[in-house]
Amino acid sequence: MREEHLTESVVQSPGTLRAEPPCPSRPAEVREAVVRAVAERCLATRTPCDTDALADALLVASELTTNAILHGGGVTDFQVDVSGPGIRLSVSDRSDALPVAVPAADGEKRRRPGGHGWPIVCRLARDVRVSDLPAGGKCITALVSLV
Repeated sequence: MREEHLTESVVQSPGTLRAEPPCPSRPAEVREAVVRAVAERCLATRTPCDTDALADALLVASELTTNAILHGGGVTDFQVDVSGPGIRLSVSDRSDALPVAVPAADGEKRRRPGGHGWPIVCRLARDVRVSDLPAGGKCITALVSLV
């Protein structure tokens, strides 16, 4: 019988041992992190969660993650911060290339598959910023309204 082992990154400081959960790197993991963060905020502030706004945030998080996987060499970091009336989603990847909107059809008017993620992010987010990372790659941060 084969045994399976779960590995976690471990950070050691003098006298302590702490396990940190791995960074979400797949769309489903990112969506779970967003739902958890929004639910915690709604619970802490005793306010109802706007399901339409949450759906927008989940779609933006999923598109940013998918784009990082398909075009950016994979997700290197993910951060979610719920504060005020919005949720800030940051996805980092290995590529220095800036995201671009791709026309839906080629020069001969044939429809292309894909190319919808970046326009979706730009339409649903109140603010989108792309930052270069010191060690290479980029971080895309999108602010999505929760009200």
